[in-house]
Amino acid sequence: QVQVVESGGGLVQAGGSLRLSCAASGSIRSINAMGWYRQAPEKQRELVARISKLGTTNYTDSVKGRFTISMDNGKNTVYLQMNSLKPEDTAVYYCNGNIRRRYGESRDYWGQGTQVTVSS
Repeated sequence: QVQVVESGGGLVQAGGSLRLSCAASGSIRSINAMGWYRQAPEKQRELVARISKLGTTNYTDSVKGRFTISMDNGKNTVYLQMNSLKPEDTAVYYCNGNIRRRYGESRDYWGQGTQVTVSS
């Protein structure tokens, strides 16, 4: 089995910073990409940032220049450094990993979500 577990998050004032971490573990053969999504109340889940195993990154426009995604391949862990946070960044943040199991095909795995609240 494969697990994806987030940590970090919490309450911060506008302009502050937070770092989210997400570790994949279990019967992993390879990780194709990992990313962060978020879902605010009454809104659809949206992609925030994504990084491939080759290090290619992409960000949603609203976080460009403020958020940075990175991955430690040796630890199967992805990080999201969030700076200059705004109240509109408030959401539940979910980690996603497109992972190939040791015996099987690649598929998406999701974490349980972590709340990020930015106060004005």
